[in-house]
Amino acid sequence: MEAPSIIQVGEVLVSLDCLTEKFCCDLDVCKGECCVEGDAGAPVTLDEIGGIEDSLDTIWGNLSASAQAVIDKQGVAYIDEQGDLVTSIVNKKDCVFTCYDKGCCFCALEKAYRAGKTQFCKPISCYLYPIREKKIGDLTGLNYNKWDICQCARNKGKELDLPVYKFLKDPLTIRFGEEWYKELEKIAEQLKAQGYIK
Repeated sequence: MEAPSIIQVGEVLVSLDCLTEKFCCDLDVCKGECCVEGDAGAPVTLDEIGGIEDSLDTIWGNLSASAQAVIDKQGVAYIDEQGDLVTSIVNKKDCVFTCYDKGCCFCALEKAYRAGKTQFCKPISCYLYPIREKKIGDLTGLNYNKWDICQCARNKGKELDLPVYKFLKDPLTIRFGEEWYKELEKIAEQLKAQGYIK
């Protein structure tokens, strides 16, 4: 009998590779490349735009002059070619909230939040990466996104034997709740006991 390719946890459909694939960000190697690669910003909600705007005064000095100019002109977000609301970008690739420290890219929003200066951390789409969220009718779908630049994270995840869903415990719990995450863990353990996942 084959393992199911999708499991359902409450109102959320989770692709099996979120449980089977290994992942752990390795900033020492990738230098935060996900903040500056790609052709669109990070998906963001209207509520999150409010949180970002509330944080702007605090993080403004950490943003590049180019990023400040983009925000002054079009705001913190825009509608991309797919019709999605995403964070604004500089030069058609860098997120406007990218800042640099010792040659490594960081999120200015997250940096301020972790320093206790703001209430908003970062868009949940960033926090959940490499999981991507998608609406499927009344349900929410979670898919693992395999990006070339994250090969070092896959290598580190394999070394640590850390599945994607465990690496993302905090953001998944923030997004869907503690009880939901416990149910996900329970299902993962059952699939492991049945030999469907290692």
